[in-house]
Amino acid sequence: MNIKETDAMRVISIARRITIPDVRHAAAELAPLIEAEIGRAGRKPAGPWIFIAQNLPKNARTVFDWRICRPVERGEGYRGALDMIELEPIMVASTLHQGPMRSLFTQGYAPLVEKIEMSRHNFSGESREIYHRWAGPGARYHEIEIQFGLAN
Repeated sequence: MNIKETDAMRVISIARRITIPDVRHAAAELAPLIEAEIGRAGRKPAGPWIFIAQNLPKNARTVFDWRICRPVERGEGYRGALDMIELEPIMVASTLHQGPMRSLFTQGYAPLVEKIEMSRHNFSGESREIYHRWAGPGARYHEIEIQFGLAN
């Protein structure tokens, strides 16, 4: 577990209320829309895909607030159809999951949650997944950073 402050960044994003199983389909549907909007607006990606969850549930049935984001260069003057927002720096506990998606929760999320719960830190309610390396659905190896926001 690493404790660090995230960087501030501008992102083009789309928000949804979904369940955990819906994330896969929502990402596949919305990522191309964001990519097209970045091109239409004359922007360039400035970092990997980020998924942000508010109060991520511990089960597959509960709906939660989710946002898919792509950092972009030059946010000023944007007048597009999607949301451009500023992600403020936050303190997070993080870990890097290296492996298939099927082990993301058991080998990525679960150990990190356990370490946070055993520490002096409290959850803020925000969590993020940063897709440093995405090899496509069904691939055996990805690099996904899991971050849990920490409350003061």
